[in-house]
Amino acid sequence: MLNGKGTLALVGSGEFLPLSQNLDQALLATLKEPPRVVVLPTASAPDGLGVAERWGKMGVDYFKGLGAQAEAVMVLSRQDASSSELAQRIASANLVYLSGGKPSYLVKTLRETLCWQAIRTVFEQGGVVAGCSAGAMALAGYLPGFGPGKPQPALGLAPKLVVIPHFDEIPKWLNGLFKYSTKRQRLTVVGVEGSTGLVGTGTIQTWQVVGRGGVTVFSPQGRKRYANGETIIL
Repeated sequence: MLNGKGTLALVGSGEFLPLSQNLDQALLATLKEPPRVVVLPTASAPDGLGVAERWGKMGVDYFKGLGAQAEAVMVLSRQDASSSELAQRIASANLVYLSGGKPSYLVKTLRETLCWQAIRTVFEQGGVVAGCSAGAMALAGYLPGFGPGKPQPALGLAPKLVVIPHFDEIPKWLNGLFKYSTKRQRLTVVGVEGSTGLVGTGTIQTWQVVGRGGVTVFSPQGRKRYANGETIIL
């Protein structure tokens, strides 16, 4: 179940690439006002000098190409995330996009900060919050934990879910770990394929698969894959 009135998109991979255009155009189409996009490359900050800046520029160029107003908001540390100026820039948007990188770093950087509250405000006011790869993992209820490891709390915009991105790239033999973790922890694990989003709106429990691939759901009742356009009750 979602917490808010907006639209949440959990994307497997492929942010800012042509194969994801149909998905992102669908997200933009949900907005009632002209799109104002902010891109947060926060999760890539640990990957080296200039990496986050490159992702930010890619996102801005991509969304401008789709006809949206777009800017990168460089929230790269907890100090940045506590900035009222950066939070105001986020709050002025109606679509927030969290790109990929390190999910645990993204969670630690944003949790209980002004910028995270600004992201929640966008969602609560009917905007779109999208996360790709690490961004999708961080927006869920928990980060994955397999074997003896326990799932760690994430940002919780979709509190009952654990997201496995890049699912079409993961060896099939690992699927048993997802099933085991689901039964042991009684969480719903969703494997999201590339250029594909699990998209939900408001406080309802109904989600839709949007994009070129599918979403596999691991629940205590078993495993099922859903394709583009299909509805999932979670």
